[in-house]
Amino acid sequence: MARAVIACDDRVVLLLDSITEIRPEDAGQIVVAGSHGGGSAVRYALGIPLRGCFFNDAGIGKEQAGISGLTLLSCPTLAYGHASARIGDAADAWQNGVVSALSPTAEGAGLHTGMTVQAAVRVLLRR
Repeated sequence: MARAVIACDDRVVLLLDSITEIRPEDAGQIVVAGSHGGGSAVRYALGIPLRGCFFNDAGIGKEQAGISGLTLLSCPTLAYGHASARIGDAADAWQNGVVSALSPTAEGAGLHTGMTVQAAVRVLLRR
């Protein structure tokens, strides 16, 4: 599965194993990506106005490289823990991901670390 659309509370969520699969017509969607949240990956979503976007924290790493891109997008942007879901597997992130880091925009939307990816998506869907 490189790309899938799943139902969530009568709406849809886009699952992308790689953020490189994002398309301009995905504007307005909530995206759960299997990619890391570093700047080099998050840049693929720049210019596409999303409702929210999730990335793997990839262990966060040196100088927070695995989450350094979370502030690049204007939408609520979150990372889920690498120990909770496999890197490169958006379906695993949807099923098992637990939020480990978030952008200030995500905090302002009432999201917090420790939430499941599914719970965080439902908060975004209610906004």
